[in-house]
Amino acid sequence: APNAEDGAPPRGAAFRGRFVTDRVPARGDSGADDKAPRWERARLYGAATLLGVAALAVAYQFVDPAPPSALRLATGGPQGAYHAFGQRYRDVLARYGIELELLNSSGSIENLRLLANDGSGVQVAFVQGGTAPAGAADGLVSLASLYYEPAWLFHSDSIRVGTLRDLAGRRVAVGSEGSGARALALAVLGENGIRPDELTLLPLGGEAALEALQAGEIDAWFTVAGVRSALVRRAAEAPGVALYSFERAPAHARRQRYLSALVLPRGTLDLAADIPPRDVSLISPTAALVARKDLHRALEYALLEAATEIHAPGGVLEEPGEFPSARFVDVPLADAARRYLKSGPPFLRRILPFWAATAVDRLAVLLLPLLAFALPLFRLMPALYNWRVRSRIYRWYKELRPLERHVTAGLAPADAERALRRLDRIKGELSQLSVPWAYADELYQLRLHVDLLRAEIVRAGGGENEAADPT
Repeated sequence: APNAEDGAPPRGAAFRGRFVTDRVPARGDSGADDKAPRWERARLYGAATLLGVAALAVAYQFVDPAPPSALRLATGGPQGAYHAFGQRYRDVLARYGIELELLNSSGSIENLRLLANDGSGVQVAFVQGGTAPAGAADGLVSLASLYYEPAWLFHSDSIRVGTLRDLAGRRVAVGSEGSGARALALAVLGENGIRPDELTLLPLGGEAALEALQAGEIDAWFTVAGVRSALVRRAAEAPGVALYSFERAPAHARRQRYLSALVLPRGTLDLAADIPPRDVSLISPTAALVARKDLHRALEYALLEAATEIHAPGGVLEEPGEFPSARFVDVPLADAARRYLKSGPPFLRRILPFWAATAVDRLAVLLLPLLAFALPLFRLMPALYNWRVRSRIYRWYKELRPLERHVTAGLAPADAERALRRLDRIKGELSQLSVPWAYADELYQLRLHVDLLRAEIVRAGGGENEAADPT
């Protein structure tokens, strides 16, 4: 090997010169650049993103569909209380962006048929308590009872009606087919031992029944209506018309759990005119909101919120906060209704507008794969990226270790030549290796180790090998 006497720099100096050159390379061939980290990160995070998207796509299959923006409600006659309340529900739901279509019907019985008919498009309806026969509730759920809907029996004051048995042989208007009033009248008369063939039943109701009673064409009129009904007030004020008091109302309520025994205080309908002139005992079912089982849960909550706004203030017979209620329903409650009536609106609905709360509630299921899969995966990415970059450097140590063992064991000149050529090849490939700037010191450490090993091989293999060093 050349020495100081030959004019060549000492071996250590030459090695230090090569080390300095390796440690301060030009930017273009330094082995560290900005493209490598971007590409490596793109590959790793791209794969993680694809896996996350796949997990979300699978989870999305379990997300409830968005609620429809339109809903059809079956009410009753256009002059009845059901239709009037339907209009108020329509106004409330419009604020939530839900269009409520009102469908007039003959009453509760027809409403139940419309709910059961898939082709009717009716998804929710007002139904009078006690009108759902056995088996009619299949596929239906109650959302809540809404208010008392008393039964009224008006009769001509020319006849004495001490008990309902006194109506036997009389002409009684009980409402049209399909009405809740007719169903309740037949049930109550039957409880009092009066068969339909003992009466002359007429399918009259509303204004027609009141006119017929005043004209003497019928003897009695059985109807179901709210206390605030203008028709009820007119009938109570009409000359020649008397209002029957159900003195055995508690017994009716005990026998039929959907009924309540109420007392209409004297003067309630008109305090100035003292109507009624005495306390009147009434039997009363409740009006209920009944829906199909397949009604979207978000719409159930929207209807319940509307019911709370409309009915919670109470009325003449209802205490504030008494309705909407889970009591008095003869169709099983919906799960959402049971939770709402017990605990109030869901948490999201208390802090967010209707559609925002609905969207968050629907997509909450997507948080499960995000929390259980995506977040741990992305937390693992930095460690995986670190391993990927360092593995490109550390794998070269597998080739250096056998050479170190050969140096320790001693090298013949021919073996030293082959080892040097091998180191030249390794160093050439290292010059093409690109790593992020943050890992440049580890690459420089590797190149330092290559130079150190080269120096050891030169010393162990003989002086003639020094010239073979391409550096």
